[in-house]
Amino acid sequence: MKATSIHFFSPTDNQPPKAKAEKTAKLVLTGYISAAGKLVLPAKTVAHLGVDLGNTSFKVGMDQGKRKAKSLYLVPNHTDAETFTFEKAAKSYTLALPLILTKSGVDFAKTKYDFIIRLFEYEGTTAFELKIAPQKAAANAAYSGKPRGRKPKSNSVTE
Repeated sequence: MKATSIHFFSPTDNQPPKAKAEKTAKLVLTGYISAAGKLVLPAKTVAHLGVDLGNTSFKVGMDQGKRKAKSLYLVPNHTDAETFTFEKAAKSYTLALPLILTKSGVDFAKTKYDFIIRLFEYEGTTAFELKIAPQKAAANAAYSGKPRGRKPKSNSVTE
């Protein structure tokens, strides 16, 4: 007689699988630059920042030695007089920087720019890096509906 190998089940094999722990999606904090040259932070983004933008003033800077700004830095500062403050709008906070953005090579009048906010530590405080990138326009699909207008004239001659 042949020896057969048998796989035995345990009572845990008969139970439904446990729900996997939900993966927390990495939250991407974003904003945009308006056509008037204002940095706009939506209310959802402000809620996740953990900073009261209405009562905090910021020093604004960019990478030294660069002509074109790829990222702006906002560092909270309460001591200097040369700081910028956010203004409360309807559903967002705005910071007007039109001349600084123009001098930094950001043409906000012609192109819409978005930015991603990254938190980092600067001299013992939590600061923000705004990585600026032009907004990508969605490509339009070719029209696939019913052709409109007159029908093209046929070139065939009928007798």
